Amino acid sequence: MSPDAEGDERAVEAALRPKRLSEFIGQGRVREQLSLVLESALRRGRPPDHVLMNGSPGLGKTTLAMIIAAELGAPLRLTSGPALERAGDLAAILSTLAEGEVLFIDEIHRMARPAEEMLYLAMEDFRVDIVVGKGPGATAIPLDIAPFTLVGATTRAGLLPAPLRDRFGFVAHLDFYEPAELERVLHRSSGLLGVSLPDDAAREIARRSRGTPRIANRLLRRVRDFSEVRAEGVVTQEIASAALTLYEVDAEGLDRLDRAVLGALLRRFGGGPVGLSTLAVAVGEEPETVEVVAEPFLVRQGLLARTPRGRVATAAAWVHLGLVPPPDAFGASVVSALSDDP
Repeated sequence: MSPDAEGDERAVEAALRPKRLSEFIGQGRVREQLSLVLESALRRGRPPDHVLMNGSPGLGKTTLAMIIAAELGAPLRLTSGPALERAGDLAAILSTLAEGEVLFIDEIHRMARPAEEMLYLAMEDFRVDIVVGKGPGATAIPLDIAPFTLVGATTRAGLLPAPLRDRFGFVAHLDFYEPAELERVLHRSSGLLGVSLPDDAAREIARRSRGTPRIANRLLRRVRDFSEVRAEGVVTQEIASAALTLYEVDAEGLDRLDRAVLGALLRRFGGGPVGLSTLAVAVGEEPETVEVVAEPFLVRQGLLARTPRGRVATAAAWVHLGLVPPPDAFGASVVSALSDDP
């Protein structure tokens, strides 16, 4: 993709983000809790408690961080955990924050330990200690920083140290979306994109979107492209289905990587159990890609199980790929019972 095309794609994605909490679709409990936190802070005239958001990629963590800043009328500073390799990297950001500013750290669990330890003091006392010199002659110079609100986002809350997690006053867990919620997201996005989207086409896209708004918006843009080139800009359920099939997203939302993982597990390893590294090599991907990108959805769909001995395909996985599950397949009794149910 050319730099210009990539820039256009990012601009479109940014335009689809809701700007206010009232525009944000889904996550009803989190929205209500967050609105109380922000409203209380505005009434007191003080920055709200630090906020930690946990959830799978694409559920709206970055969008909510932007909304928090907008609701507070405060500037927003964005960075990420991997970018904070040294304490000095974090100190440079903290020392230039304006009062009330919102600092968003994405993938906060990937921060380096020295930066993480500096953050403890900054979150509690709005102060950092700048160490000058090395060895026995090193001196710590305290530096006051302006009161700010930290918004941290993580896809793996279990990797956050307890001392850091406990310093957040509000912790939100973002759940996957229901198809009906994704249909509302798609109708809003289609209006912003100038696409006429019938209800049945929205349902078709929503059920293939893995419960994730980011994926739903991405698939909507691909359906739009397909319809403009091959259907004179008309979107119907049939056209949406044809477009998503072309882009290798099947009726259950599985993409090329998902099917490759299941195919290798079934055809090469007889359904498992097999180790993550072996499975990753079989599909030509990094173990982290298989574990973070493919596995959560496959487990949630009941197609894959994680066991102490390794990854195991369920009987539903065999059926999904059009294969006959062996009698001893994981979950075979459940599939058999469902198939026998009139």
